[in-house]
Amino acid sequence: MNQKNLKTLLEDTLEGHRLTVTEAEQLFKVKGRDVWEIVSAADRLREEKVGDTVTYVRNQNIHITNICKNLCGFCGFGKPKNSQDAFIFSTEDMIRGAMLAKERDVTEVCLLSGVHPDFDTERCADIIRTIHHVIPDVDIHAMSPDEIIHCADKSNISTEEVLEIFRDAGIGTLQGTAAEILVDDIRKIICPLKLSTSEWVRIIKEAHHMGMKSTATIMYGTVDNGSDRAEHLGVLRDIQDETGGFTELVTLPFLHKNTKLYERGLTPAGATGREDILMFAVSRLFLDNFDNVQVAWGKLGNKFTQLALMAGANDFGGTMFMDSVSVEAGGEDSDYLDPAEMKRIAEDAGRKLRQRDTKYNLI
Repeated sequence: MNQKNLKTLLEDTLEGHRLTVTEAEQLFKVKGRDVWEIVSAADRLREEKVGDTVTYVRNQNIHITNICKNLCGFCGFGKPKNSQDAFIFSTEDMIRGAMLAKERDVTEVCLLSGVHPDFDTERCADIIRTIHHVIPDVDIHAMSPDEIIHCADKSNISTEEVLEIFRDAGIGTLQGTAAEILVDDIRKIICPLKLSTSEWVRIIKEAHHMGMKSTATIMYGTVDNGSDRAEHLGVLRDIQDETGGFTELVTLPFLHKNTKLYERGLTPAGATGREDILMFAVSRLFLDNFDNVQVAWGKLGNKFTQLALMAGANDFGGTMFMDSVSVEAGGEDSDYLDPAEMKRIAEDAGRKLRQRDTKYNLI
C-alpha cells in the first residue's frame, strides 16, 4: 500500500468507513515510518471513542491446576497428569487463595488453569461455588469455551446446560480464551486438541445470548500472519455485531521460551515490536464495535505497555498478583503491577488512571 492510499484509507476510517478484512490485512503489512501514521490514527480514534481515561481492574489469578488435556505447542504452562511438575489445588488451597483475594480488596478473581482431562461439569461447578462462597461479591472470571465443551462432553450434556450450571454456581463473566487464532489451519498446528473455530464462536454466542459477558482474545506471533490476524478480528467483530457481549479485546503476544513450537523450530521468537504496535492500532481501527483494547503488560513489559497506550489501547487489564502462565513462558515481572506504577505510566503518556470492575463500570 503506497503512502497516498494509506492516508486516504486512514482518513476515511476516522470519518466512519468500516475497514474490511482485506484492508486490515494490508495495514498489518505496513512497514517503516508509515506504521506511525496508523498508530496516530488509532490514537485519535481511541480518544474519540473512550477519551483519555486508562482503566484497570484489581484482580487476582488462581491457578487451580497445570494438568491439561491439550498440551498446546505454544504453552509452557500445561503438564500431563504423570509429570513430576504437575499440581492441583485442594479445596483448602482454593479457599486460601480466595481469602487472600478478599484481603487484597480485589473485584475480580480469574481461574486460570489447564483443561484437566478428568474434570466434568460438576467438578468445575464445585470450584466456582467454593470461590463464590468465600467472596460472593467478586466477579469470578472463568471457563473458556474449550473448558465448556470439555465439560459438556464429560457430563453428556449440552454446552448451554453447562453454562447454566456455571452461572448458577456463581460465575460472573466468561473467559474468551482458547481463541488463539480463529483460523482452523493455524489451530491444527498450534492447538490441534482444542475446539474448532466454529465451536468457539457457537459457545461464545450461547453465553452472550444468555446474558453473560466475556472477553475476546487474540494470541498472535506463532505461525500466523497478517491475513490470519485480520480474519480473526473479523470473526470477533461479526460476533459483537450480533451479541454485543464482548467487554474488551485482550491482545496476547506469543511468548516463545519453554514452548514446544519454538524448541522444534516451527515458530519465530514471538512477534516483533512492529507487529505488536500494529496489533493495537489495527485492532482499534477495525473493531469499531469495541470500546476497550487491553494491554497484556505481563507479556510486553511496562515500557512497551506505555507505547501501546499511545497506539489505541486504553486498558491495563488487572493487577493480577499472580500469572503463572506468563512466568512459565518466560514473561518477566508478570506476576503483579502496582496501580501506583500504572498511574505513573498513564500520566506520563498524558492520560488519567481509573479503577474499573470486570464490566468496565468505573469505581
